[in-house]
Amino acid sequence: MIEGFTQTRIDTGSVSLSVHRAGQGAPLILLHGYPQTHAAWSRVAPALAERFEVIAPDLRGYGDSDAPPDDPGHTVYSKREMANDIIGLMDALGIPRAHVLGHDRGARVAYRLALDHPERTRRLGIIEVIPTGAFWDRWTADVALKAYHWTFLAQPHPLPERMIGADPVAYLDHTLKSWSLTRTLEAFTPGALDSYRRQIADPVRLHAMCADYRAGATTDRALDEADRAAGRRITAPVHFLWAKGGFPASTGDPAAIWRDWAKTVTDESCESGHFAMEENPKAVLDAFVPFFAP
Repeated sequence: MIEGFTQTRIDTGSVSLSVHRAGQGAPLILLHGYPQTHAAWSRVAPALAERFEVIAPDLRGYGDSDAPPDDPGHTVYSKREMANDIIGLMDALGIPRAHVLGHDRGARVAYRLALDHPERTRRLGIIEVIPTGAFWDRWTADVALKAYHWTFLAQPHPLPERMIGADPVAYLDHTLKSWSLTRTLEAFTPGALDSYRRQIADPVRLHAMCADYRAGATTDRALDEADRAAGRRITAPVHFLWAKGGFPASTGDPAAIWRDWAKTVTDESCESGHFAMEENPKAVLDAFVPFFAP
């Protein structure tokens, strides 16, 4: 799926993750978002592998990784559990510390990892999100219409699964188009698009993606609120890339929000919709190669 990368399965202790790897140098872990897989990095990962040891797993519930069923408390797909998967992956590979770059849901896993495991995080790259709790706090009518999936996917099982499952590929294509700057599928490679469509057509994966958002509306939000109340902040340097046509831009000053959550924050914006790695890969490489290899 990613040119020059090899695929393996790695037991993290609680789940087995499908992992794509290539390159040498400082370890750089790439974490994809919804409704995607590791293939979201296919336009940038080969170039990153020229400078780093690049590790691109499918998150639990996504791609070819294990997809355990959700629990009543929505902890199975909490970003804390997903971050623990990445720590287990690092342990299995003998990696004490790594750079981490995340997009969308993967960025939420990435910043939770940096909060819960600061000793394992070197530098943190964030693409196209603000912290979960902060995003919920900034909902307006306009944000709610744009980010309707946050409440739709979080509805109790099996409502969203049944509705999406009636025509999953149409729903997937609509999501990709409506969040892209051009409102088309032209940014997505055929291989990546095929992997996203196969994933959402699998009832097990569809349930996992909804569980991811159920956790976002409950457990993840509570974890963020507890961190804010305790005054916890991210200690790793953070670089934040946001798209002028994406979700964080609708909150006003997204970089200022990150400065409340981390000690050292730099940021920049790019011409893109939500899927910056696929819509504007040059901007992603220009932003993060210098950041991770200063």
